[in-house]
Amino acid sequence: MQPEYERIAEDFARAKTLRNEEDAAGLKTITDDARVKQKKDLRFKVSHGLLLAFLTWFFLLHAVGIYFFTRGFLLTRLVLEHKSRCASPPIDVLGWHSPGSASEGCWHPKTFEKAVVIIIDALRYDFTVPFQPRKAEAAPNQYHDALPVLYETAIQQPNHAFLLPFIADPPTTTLQRLKGLTTGTLPTFIDAGSNFAGTAIEEDNLVAQLRDAGKTLVHLGDDTWHSLFPGYFDANLTHKYDSFNVWDLHTVDNGVTEHLLPLLTPGNSSKWDVIFGHYLGVDHAGHRYGPDHPAMKAKLQQMDELLRQVMTLLDDRTLLVVMGDHGMDAKGDHGGESDDEVEAALWMYSKKTIFGRTRPAFIEPPATAKERPLGQIDIVSTLSLLLGMPIPFNNLGAPIVEAFIGSDSNDWTNLARVARLTAAQINMYQHEYALARGLDSSATTRPLVLWDAAEHMWNTSADSNKPKLTTFQDIHLAFSNYQKCTLSICRELWARFDVPSMVFGILVLAATVVLQLILSRNVSEDIPTFIPSFLPKTFKYCGFGAATASVLCIFLPVVPLMHGLLFGAVSGGLAGSFTWLFRRRSLINTLLPDTIWGWLAAVFTISQSIGFASNSYTIWEDEILMFFLCTFGMMALSSSLRQTQLTERSLGSYHSILFLLLTRLASLSRLCREEQMPYCKSTYYASATSSTSAPWQLFIPFVSALVLPDIIKSFYKGTRSYVGSAVFLIGVALRLGLLLTAIFWTLDAADDGDWIKMDKSILKTSRVIIAQFILAIAVAAGGTTFALAQPCVSIETSQQNQSPSNGPVKRSDSERPQSVTILGYANVHGSRYYLLVISWLVAIVLVQKPMGGGAIGLLAWQTLSLLEVIDTNDLSQSAIGPIVLGLLGSFHFFKTGHQATLSSIQWESAFIPLHTIRYPWSPLLVVLNTYGAQILTAVAVPLIALWKQHPRKEGLLGDVAKAATTHMLYYAVISLATTTWAGWLRRHLMLYRIFSPRFMMGATVLLVVDFVTIVIGVAGIRWNILSVTEVFGWA
Repeated sequence: MQPEYERIAEDFARAKTLRNEEDAAGLKTITDDARVKQKKDLRFKVSHGLLLAFLTWFFLLHAVGIYFFTRGFLLTRLVLEHKSRCASPPIDVLGWHSPGSASEGCWHPKTFEKAVVIIIDALRYDFTVPFQPRKAEAAPNQYHDALPVLYETAIQQPNHAFLLPFIADPPTTTLQRLKGLTTGTLPTFIDAGSNFAGTAIEEDNLVAQLRDAGKTLVHLGDDTWHSLFPGYFDANLTHKYDSFNVWDLHTVDNGVTEHLLPLLTPGNSSKWDVIFGHYLGVDHAGHRYGPDHPAMKAKLQQMDELLRQVMTLLDDRTLLVVMGDHGMDAKGDHGGESDDEVEAALWMYSKKTIFGRTRPAFIEPPATAKERPLGQIDIVSTLSLLLGMPIPFNNLGAPIVEAFIGSDSNDWTNLARVARLTAAQINMYQHEYALARGLDSSATTRPLVLWDAAEHMWNTSADSNKPKLTTFQDIHLAFSNYQKCTLSICRELWARFDVPSMVFGILVLAATVVLQLILSRNVSEDIPTFIPSFLPKTFKYCGFGAATASVLCIFLPVVPLMHGLLFGAVSGGLAGSFTWLFRRRSLINTLLPDTIWGWLAAVFTISQSIGFASNSYTIWEDEILMFFLCTFGMMALSSSLRQTQLTERSLGSYHSILFLLLTRLASLSRLCREEQMPYCKSTYYASATSSTSAPWQLFIPFVSALVLPDIIKSFYKGTRSYVGSAVFLIGVALRLGLLLTAIFWTLDAADDGDWIKMDKSILKTSRVIIAQFILAIAVAAGGTTFALAQPCVSIETSQQNQSPSNGPVKRSDSERPQSVTILGYANVHGSRYYLLVISWLVAIVLVQKPMGGGAIGLLAWQTLSLLEVIDTNDLSQSAIGPIVLGLLGSFHFFKTGHQATLSSIQWESAFIPLHTIRYPWSPLLVVLNTYGAQILTAVAVPLIALWKQHPRKEGLLGDVAKAATTHMLYYAVISLATTTWAGWLRRHLMLYRIFSPRFMMGATVLLVVDFVTIVIGVAGIRWNILSVTEVFGWA
């Protein structure tokens, strides 16, 4: 019997010959077979479009569930629109001051006419104090003793300067910190106020008070200030600079210095009242190199020299304030709440003898940030009173003792007055906030008792002719206790969650998971078969729910219309989906797995989800994922060894062992999070305190360029598919892209280490050109090749030598029968679709550091080995393939230098192919860097159903749909678990350090994977299947 592939090859050869003859004769007839093919093409396109709509429905459900949980989980506070007035102090001050005059001081006598406020972004406290080794053999780091001016002046001139730890409230992002530094209130993720349109600060703040008082304000540096305070600064003197380019250490700093120093000269002092200078070099040096790097030392030394120049130019009417808005961790990143990230520094200087200490021992600045720390919100009330401004209405900070105790260090009367003023303003805010929120008395009783007691002490001292010094010490302590108590109460109030919204979000995610599970794994029909009846029912109920909700919102105006519509549409849509499912319940199989592989997939997913309830599990997630992958490898090896055919047994065993070895090899790339220390050693960067690659790591991209194309080629040659477009994309485009990537990172390292004495702008431009060319290879060349490529097959014909039994007969070549062979027939679907994976592989490797690029290369290799294991063990219909791809994506997320922390985001990737930030490309590059592993595995998901499948296999689109839905289901379960545990553990001590970042990661990964699976993976199937059927026809 003639094998089918030979019959197809002969039919193809005859059809091709006939087509050539018809074309030569000018014939344009349409045969019946062509009409049938057109109908089948149309039917496939309709089914494919409905499948995209089906998967998009799940994407929307995930997005809405995450949205409702997020709006209830991320803390909010009500922003009051009240403003403090110069002529209306919160208490009577007539006994010692005449209020109402900004020139003399609104609520308190003014100390300074002018101020220069310098923010050195990410100025960690230990950058400012001398190195004090804990062990005799300990050596100083690069950042030690590089900025001595702050400590020296605090010691040598205690009446002119002081230096203290300045503790930031997380999240330690610059925008949130600037809000706290100017309003005096606590940060939350969402500030609920009258204006949701932008990031501008609408509530009362120090900058607004200065502007309203007619002060001329100048800003130099970080452009974030202009988003928060649009139109506040003098347009002629202000100079803003892009804050996001973390590769640029000098442009912003040099620009600020260039314009700051001339303004401080006597000839220009009348042009301004307050200057805000925001330096970014220290922060950018941390992001790019880490704190323990010569670039950090040079930048701190530059700041030291600058501050000495500024001190020389100041007059005695001007206050100089130097502060860090946050710190940085051991790698130079920030965003979380670790000690290194929140411990900044504050230094104040004046040529007046104005400052003091409550104890002589306090002249020396604290050795560590754990001693005598200040809250960053304390700066607002302090600067307001020193400059004669009203304290902003929402302020919760206390005045800094050193600024008001007096140069003799015994002016407790003044200290008690400013403490009472600040406490009175806080008392007014507390009262108005309680009224606006409708809080019961339990939220205000405790601080009000302290307020009454402090006021009683003040009134008693006023009745006394000669109150003792200790009396004012006690009064200051009493009002300070009230302020601390109120601050604690506000932290609790603003930690109130919208539980109903959170619960609804969790219910939506849970219902979607159940629906996905049933429809992807437990319905006897193929997904494309039931979609035409499923979608109309779902969307009909969805529309009805939205209409009902919109009517209810009219009668319940307290519910925002958008939230009501989303609630109604999702509720109705889910009701429609489950109604459809109930009416076809006879099609539902058992929900329990029926094979060992199905059980293994379930155990991997469920055990991982349960584990997220433990902070230690979440911390060591990368190790758990490696255990799961190794378990799968061992199971695959055991199964392969039991295969009956030698070829299947050998191939399956080889790739199972290879999968295990590659998993262990990838595990050598690690970026440890703080909680893993000292049981973890980072290898992703040059050291645990660096953000640059080690010189030896630069060989990794070159090895990848040399080896990886040949590895992929070997899989193609195994099925004789290395023909046509595969030769160009693998042998040329992939190799060239990887080689250029290696050159890019070599130039980057040369720039970091100053290996080449060349203008840095030339090096940067060279890298940008190379990166853009690589992306052109990946997107333009790779995408076009995939869209237009023919199947990776070729026809080989040869003459057969046949000898009859009665002796040889001589025939001419034209008379001999021909043997036709199709090269690449065994993997026609998989070999063509993998061209799309190669295109994304090139782009993803580019945006990873050298170690991360190597990990992505291993991921591509592991994916191919996984496909071979699935084929040899006949697992294309099992859930284990899509689930293991999900595990691989999650595992390699950690291997590419990431953790479930905000500080591990590699922001510099936004500038790999760009000189400056550009929307939307810069954010997309960060997403590609952060979730590159998950994106690559999502693109590869259809290969589970396509690899080594028959060209005319029926139900192939349904198999792809099942694999894609299962892969999305894995991430949906993980997101549901992290969401549920974050909500349940919302009062846990480690919420914002561990559980909240993992929830945010799970939510964003789910949405990214959903989008990529639908828009790239399943959408790409259209071109793949149509291209194959153009050659082999439909079944």
